[in-house]
Amino acid sequence: MIVYRLITNYSRRGRHRERALMDKTVGIVGLGIMGGAIARNLVERGWRVIGFDIDAARCAELALAGVTIADDSAQVALDAPVIMTTLPSPEAVENVAQRIANSGAPPRIVAELSTLTIADKLRCEEILKQAGHIALDCPLSGTGAQAKARDLVVYASGDSPAIASCAGLFADFARQSADLGAYGNGSRMKFIANHLVAIHNVATAEAMLLAQCAGLDPKLVVDMVGPGAGGSRMFQMRAPMMVEGVYAPATMKVSMWEKDMAIIAEFAAAVGCATPLFTLTQPVYAQAMAMGLGEQDTASVFEVLKKNFAADPC
Repeated sequence: MIVYRLITNYSRRGRHRERALMDKTVGIVGLGIMGGAIARNLVERGWRVIGFDIDAARCAELALAGVTIADDSAQVALDAPVIMTTLPSPEAVENVAQRIANSGAPPRIVAELSTLTIADKLRCEEILKQAGHIALDCPLSGTGAQAKARDLVVYASGDSPAIASCAGLFADFARQSADLGAYGNGSRMKFIANHLVAIHNVATAEAMLLAQCAGLDPKLVVDMVGPGAGGSRMFQMRAPMMVEGVYAPATMKVSMWEKDMAIIAEFAAAVGCATPLFTLTQPVYAQAMAMGLGEQDTASVFEVLKKNFAADPC
């Protein structure tokens, strides 16, 4: 009798652990800079992560980190109750949404983390909704480096109960998340954040060039200005890269940022808001692309300003 009770209790504990593991299963489609960092953090925190990327090298790398690699995005949908997508283009997002919709999987929560136009997000929602899935618009504020450090903010919007059910998931790869209400509000919030990032990044480059012209020790400038009233998160992250002149590996590539800039400009025009400071930064990023810096970190705008003012006495 005693043995029977011990076995029964062990069996119950085993079933409890199995349920806990199933509860902590998540799919990630897109294992690039952001998706890869998120996947690693979730594995470290006890999640069973089922991932897929069209890049075989990324899949192989993440497999070594403990991610279960699926054959395709449809397989991810079949195996994971919650799926997060972080992809480089509207076409990729729509393609994955269609594959999830056609997978035959039972109702899933699909949180789209990419930065896209509102129209692109709504297309994604409609495709998933028609197949019985719940689409969430959940763009992230933060860079690849911040993703590695779990220093992201999740701007969640859409179905509130679904967002609430993802709170534990978000907490294991981000420092903060919020339910922003109607689907699409997450993207609207992200556009505001990225508007500031664009300005702060170029402002940081200009300040570091000014410090160089003034003959100040650039490393001392980073140490003293960053924590003060004039500092910003972008200054703290990007000014050290400008000092070293090293812009790889990129936490946000100029080529990807150019896409985000276009989205913000379109959004501002649609709501009828002038953005003079943001508008002034756009040619700087465009010149970075023209200088062949597309695969470099956006901190490389410092090179654009140095080139533009190369004839200056400083």
